[in-house]
Amino acid sequence: MRRLNPNISPDQLKAKSSYRGKIETLRNRVSLLVGTDRLIMTMHLSNGNSYRQLARLIGVNEANIARRIRKITERLIEGEYIECLKNRDKLTKTQMAIARDYFLTGLSQKAIAAKRHTSFYNARETILKIKQIIKQK
Repeated sequence: MRRLNPNISPDQLKAKSSYRGKIETLRNRVSLLVGTDRLIMTMHLSNGNSYRQLARLIGVNEANIARRIRKITERLIEGEYIECLKNRDKLTKTQMAIARDYFLTGLSQKAIAAKRHTSFYNARETILKIKQIIKQK
């Protein structure tokens, strides 16, 4: 394989194209987010704001912003919520809301139970059912 630049190996080119693909995936999936998470990711990806700038705007520590962006990125790239969207005909509205809270927003099962006015047991069982549906594909 012919190198385009003598300093860049083919493996490095693959890594760069993979990275660009992930960035495009993130940009496409940012619309699934709501509230502050959406604002942070939009400002970081589209506007190119640094962690320091975002931390100053929001009023939190720079490390908190970095951690938050990393977690949001992981959730958007993993695509468990995307699988839920693909299988939405198999899920009820309540199950989709719980899937969004769990897979996209990253709420704990206890927080989901409180938000949805249900028991912790019911929230946990719903999440397990959703995971089974996702695995079936």
